[in-house]
Amino acid sequence: MEKKESYSEIVKTSEDVSDVKKGGLKTMPFIIANEAFEKVASVGLHANMILYLKNEYHLTNATGTNILFWWGAISNFTPIFGAFLADSYLGRFYVITLGTFISLIGMVVLWLTAILKEARPYPCNLESRNCSKPSLAQFSFLFSAFALMSIGAGGIRPCSLAFGADQFDNPKNPNNGRILQSFFNWYYVAVGISILISATVIVYIQTQFHWVVGFGVPAGLMFLATVFFLLGSALFIRIKQNKSLFTGFAQVVAVAWKNKHLALPPVDSNGWYHHEKGSRFTFPTHKLRFLNKACTIRNPEKDLNPSGTSSNPWNLCTIQQVEEFKALLKVIPIWSTGIIIAVTLSQQAFPVLQANTMDRHLIKGSNFQIPAASYGAFGILTLTIWIAIYDRVLVPWISKFTRKPRGLSFKQRMGIGLLLSCAAQAAAALVERERRSRALSQGLADHPLSEVDMSAMWLVPQHCLTGIAEAFNAIGQIEFYYSQFPKSMASIGVALFSLGMGFGNLAGSLIVEIVDHASRRGGKVSWVSNNLNLGHYDYYYWVICLLSVGNFFYFIVCAWAYGSDEDKRIWEEDQAEKKGEIVML
Repeated sequence: MEKKESYSEIVKTSEDVSDVKKGGLKTMPFIIANEAFEKVASVGLHANMILYLKNEYHLTNATGTNILFWWGAISNFTPIFGAFLADSYLGRFYVITLGTFISLIGMVVLWLTAILKEARPYPCNLESRNCSKPSLAQFSFLFSAFALMSIGAGGIRPCSLAFGADQFDNPKNPNNGRILQSFFNWYYVAVGISILISATVIVYIQTQFHWVVGFGVPAGLMFLATVFFLLGSALFIRIKQNKSLFTGFAQVVAVAWKNKHLALPPVDSNGWYHHEKGSRFTFPTHKLRFLNKACTIRNPEKDLNPSGTSSNPWNLCTIQQVEEFKALLKVIPIWSTGIIIAVTLSQQAFPVLQANTMDRHLIKGSNFQIPAASYGAFGILTLTIWIAIYDRVLVPWISKFTRKPRGLSFKQRMGIGLLLSCAAQAAAALVERERRSRALSQGLADHPLSEVDMSAMWLVPQHCLTGIAEAFNAIGQIEFYYSQFPKSMASIGVALFSLGMGFGNLAGSLIVEIVDHASRRGGKVSWVSNNLNLGHYDYYYWVICLLSVGNFFYFIVCAWAYGSDEDKRIWEEDQAEKKGEIVML
């Protein structure tokens, strides 16, 4: 009697044998090296950019900060388009490759702004207040560099993390959730270390050797990122793209609207809802029931082919399509709570300007000074250390009480991160209040570039709190999105985090504009004045703190409304079943 092959053996025979040498740990050096070098290059440019704009382009603090917010916003919006291309047309590998090349070109253009004297206004003494402003051509050349780097980021950021997860994700493994959590955590550690190097080594090079060398090194690192990624191309598992992803969403909306007057049959009515053969989804869920009309069969003879498939997807969708679109809509409220914390995480320019006016000597009387932009490294270092402790020490301990392999749920971690972000902004406000008070008592009201007799190490607590807040909230968000979507939508899930950061940067720019204009009324000095000693940056931080507190309570409402089904993983199992059926046919 012939032995009947099991399902797992069939799947292995059809796919795993050909891919036995692909995926796994051996792919990580190439993927992480690409992401690490990209982060070292891009973050190293962003960290010190406020000083480049202020000293070389003669921009005000508010204008320079707004430009950086907009650059950050665009860099976080483009990943949505990158995710669309990756999940629907090109696949993650080719989108990452394209993004890497475009980022390299953008960094070379930025390097040229430092090399070519004609690309910048004439040098001048900033205290003279009669410095020439950049021309339209000079602005255009600078902004073209920012635009190219933003487009490149759109290809790398939404795909790199999901592409790495593809090398490990195996739903048939009972420890899959724990393996993925460890991957996400350690991936973030690797990225954190690269950002730490960026905020210290690259910033130090820019400070000591000026901008030509300081911008040339990141361009060289981006070239290495491109080379490393291409070297590992033969080892990668590549998930096939879904060519109807966004089209499928549009079809769900169109068909549901077309059937708006159609009465819904009971959800458990057999034969009334269209699903593909072998699909795990045979009935739609109760949530967002209006969309169930998109998969309701009105006339079997007209709506279905003899094979049972839809004769026209713009007249009848599958339950799978409807549920995927529901999954996207369901996470939007929780996603929106990440906008305000994104403002907090994007607060890079003002702390650099503050540190630039403080005593940055590591040891009193020594010649070595910590670069003003390097104090953000304390937040990154805290994030990296905390992730390691949480993953290896706290998760096993907490899981004994929560009975969850991840320790805390996604939403619990996101909530803790939001609460810590409030504390970070309160600490920033208190430190700035003390710095300003000392500056005025030392007679530095009209000398904004003079050093205040106060150690810049006072800024460390706010950076550390921000780092822990990011460790809880950012990783929690990314894991949450990844768990709620099918693998074909993984890049879109990761891109949602970037989208939240993009809106956060826009919100940050809007807040700076409102604070600047509102506080200048009646001839008063702006809270975000070029003169930090006459301004009130502490008031600005309190505004962000109050918004963060309100956002925390909003998150509690959204988390309660979402429900407790965040740990369900059904998408991959559905896909695995489809693959098994195709092989057996």
